[in-house]
Amino acid sequence: MKKSWIPVFLLWLLFTVLGLLLVMNTTVLPAQYSEEAEVIDEAYELLEALAVPVMALIFAIMVWGAISWRSRGADREDGPPQRGSRLIVGLWLVVTISLAIGIVINPGFVGLAAVRGEPVSDYVVEIEAAQFFWQVTYPNGATALDELVVPVEKRVRYDVHSTDVLHSFWIPAFRTKIDAVPGLTTRVYITATHTGGIDDDVNLRIQCAELCGAGHAQMSLPVRVVDDAEWLDYIDGLGTGG
Repeated sequence: MKKSWIPVFLLWLLFTVLGLLLVMNTTVLPAQYSEEAEVIDEAYELLEALAVPVMALIFAIMVWGAISWRSRGADREDGPPQRGSRLIVGLWLVVTISLAIGIVINPGFVGLAAVRGEPVSDYVVEIEAAQFFWQVTYPNGATALDELVVPVEKRVRYDVHSTDVLHSFWIPAFRTKIDAVPGLTTRVYITATHTGGIDDDVNLRIQCAELCGAGHAQMSLPVRVVDDAEWLDYIDGLGTGG
């Protein structure tokens, strides 16, 4: 290794350690309100940690280049060609390919399987999207336009469709998202883990995540997670007009 690369290596090591400490001790993710959110957040944190050494190398080269390799008025013509090491190139390819394959397997295939789970549910709720509102239909046929109420610790299947253009059903606190496609019913399974509402966390809302027209940004609906008994009372009340 050329001596000029020793400071780069030391800077890379320092930035990597600092970056990993930052990643492990801070989060930009909202609170988790579903089992699926836990799986998705773990995948995000893993990818975040894997990105740290790459960014650290870029920063190390930039910092040391600014300190040591800047021009000081010398001849600005191109210097002699620099030839790298085949061993380093080969190791780089092996490591990056191995990492890519590993990520595809986990959290790729493994994570997707965990998020999707088994195609069984305790309840089925229909979600209909239209410019620019959501309509909720509960298992007893009752409908609501003002909020989505879901039972905690129950696996719910959401049948999602659109009456006009392409929309996207997304609840940030649950992390899961699926398109609402005209003429097609898409499905997503979610198990809420904590009770709460939009007053507790602004991410407890349905938010359209597909540009669908002038009112796209306002196409949201509050979500409230309650106990199963309270949920059953709620939809019974809707069904009887209460």
